[in-house]
Amino acid sequence: MTTTPDDSPEVDSGLDPGRPVAPAPLGALSAEQIASAVRSRTLSAVDVVAAALERIRRADPVLCAFIEVWGEEALERAGEIDARVGAGEGALLPLAGVPIGVKGRHGLRTAGPLLAAGCVAVGATSVPGPGTPWQTWGLGRYGRTVNPWRHDRTPGGSSAGSAAAVAAGLVPLATGSDGAGSVRIPAAWCGVVGLKVTNGRLPSTDRTGLMTPGVLARCVGDVAAYWGAMSAAHRGTALGNGADGTIGLDGTVGSVGSMGPGGSIGSDGDVGPYGTYDHHGRPDNDAGPPGAYDPPTAVWSPDLGFDSPDPAIVAIAHSAAVQLAESGALRLTRPVTPLHLDDPAPAWLALRTPGADPAPARRIRAANDSRLDALFADAELLLTPTAPTSPHGHEGPGERYSTALTWAFNLSGHPAISIPAGLDPDGCPVGLQLVAARGAESLLLRVAGVAERHIGPWTTKCVRI
Repeated sequence: MTTTPDDSPEVDSGLDPGRPVAPAPLGALSAEQIASAVRSRTLSAVDVVAAALERIRRADPVLCAFIEVWGEEALERAGEIDARVGAGEGALLPLAGVPIGVKGRHGLRTAGPLLAAGCVAVGATSVPGPGTPWQTWGLGRYGRTVNPWRHDRTPGGSSAGSAAAVAAGLVPLATGSDGAGSVRIPAAWCGVVGLKVTNGRLPSTDRTGLMTPGVLARCVGDVAAYWGAMSAAHRGTALGNGADGTIGLDGTVGSVGSMGPGGSIGSDGDVGPYGTYDHHGRPDNDAGPPGAYDPPTAVWSPDLGFDSPDPAIVAIAHSAAVQLAESGALRLTRPVTPLHLDDPAPAWLALRTPGADPAPARRIRAANDSRLDALFADAELLLTPTAPTSPHGHEGPGERYSTALTWAFNLSGHPAISIPAGLDPDGCPVGLQLVAARGAESLLLRVAGVAERHIGPWTTKCVRI
């Protein structure tokens, strides 16, 4: 397997390669805190964005999280946000002045609703370069992207730079895309929160229908803010599911909804995690009165019935699941029939290979969909480790599929979120994956928010720039 050459420049950064780097004050603020301060004019968007650009200038020669940085354009955009706030338009900008990274050079194509909500794109984050077929590296301006927790480990991929930039505090929020785990795996390995939405719920150009937009952030509230902006902008988008609940192979999506007047999220103020809709146009199945919380039922699976994750990873993720149950965030139950999915690898690879016979993919997808439908008829959540291993070194993962526990849900279309679960014996983050019924993003966000109060957000205490 070919690896990305280590052509990072020699940089006297003052950083210990084995330890995270230290914070600037604005780097500790969440997207929600930044937006509130900018709207109240406690902070200016220009100052917030300038501070983010300075953090990137200092840290990126080591982290290599960005392909491009758009300093002049970002400051100009921030000035426009300040002018709009000064003109009394702050209420139309729920994410006013929030600096974000966008995945890859074409990331702005899907970030329109975030920009309309007031975000400022400061640069394009790194994605795998040539010679990275396993999609677990990123290649930034100065070389390969490193994991902020341990520079000798990969951040995961393919949303590598987005995860590293968020974990290190360069930006509070960055976009990603997830075709096999490309948001959830780097989120797990960098100790942040990563959301993959229901396939087809947001527009995607992926011909296979496997890829869906996603986001990485250091706290669940910021992920909810992302989802509020994106779901409001695309509320009229069809899921592209067939009558049997499978995702169409052509990745077709329907007409796209629009923002409210002046780019606002909507006249009803519906930007949070509790007002979204399922793919039948009904309220999400966890909607309830504000402040009400009924712990959902959840099933734990260490391996989805076919994989062999590292025992240490399983133990850490399971401990987090038990802790959530003991805290009242959810109720662990045993399924009537133990979950045993078919390995999705042959189906996923067939769908990604032009000219391949689609029949095996159809069989695996139909079998797994039937088993998942049965599980979600009795329980509201499925919990697994996010990745089966710790982050590997820059030489590559060997014969292990880092995607083993994630890509089943790109085939089935279910939404999933990775939240921090703890640290492995090497000091690397481990993720806990929560999966819900199609269209139930708000359930994931609600449970993840409760979980954060019990097992996080410890990442912001450990890794900052």
